[in-house]
Amino acid sequence: MTNSYRDRLASGRRAMAHLIHVWHERNGWSHKVLPALAESLDLGRIHNSQISNLRNGKLVSPGPEVFLAFSQINHVLYQGIGHIRDHLEKDHPELLKLLLDSALPLVGDDEQPLSAGDLFEIFVGLTPLPSSFDWFIEEAEAPILSAALADYLCNKQPWRQCREKVMDAYPVQKLNRRERFAAVMAGLRDYTAEQLDGELLDLYATYQKIYNSELHGADSFLQDLRTRADYLSELE
Repeated sequence: MTNSYRDRLASGRRAMAHLIHVWHERNGWSHKVLPALAESLDLGRIHNSQISNLRNGKLVSPGPEVFLAFSQINHVLYQGIGHIRDHLEKDHPELLKLLLDSALPLVGDDEQPLSAGDLFEIFVGLTPLPSSFDWFIEEAEAPILSAALADYLCNKQPWRQCREKVMDAYPVQKLNRRERFAAVMAGLRDYTAEQLDGELLDLYATYQKIYNSELHGADSFLQDLRTRADYLSELE
């Protein structure tokens, strides 16, 4: 039984690392955003080093204040930043600008914000990640999925011919993510597995806008993308 509980704890730390990484990825945040938000709104104390260590799976035993701070921040983001806008605009305008660009909360499969208890149970391996935060994308498949994505969204057209249409359909406004997306579509770089995890909902939205499609969710989109990737691999 000792190995079982140790394995579960290790799995939970990896899951939490993945969750925090994808949360930052989806919002285009640096590791400084959450501590700044917690401090500016008096939501608890969490340090840059704790965020960094959580993202790397190196924080073995965070205190309860970490989970409390995360959950309170998450609840604020879930409510929307309208009710804190005046405060941030006055005292923390740069932080407000970042949140106006993107401030997606952590939600479970029931679309409710994750609580401190939910986060703790994920960390200790008692509860799996919400499905929208774990598409089971392997690092080895990320490059071919990146190539398949360009082929899929451009419908086999050269990037130069479809660029304007695809970029108009991509819903993200944050500049660094738009530049990265364009580079992947042009074949100049590949997404990592964690970047794809973070991008998938927006890539699915891009697909829906381009094709006016009624695919049944991002899972179906990912499956279609994998089918396209398999086809491209057979051509090589």
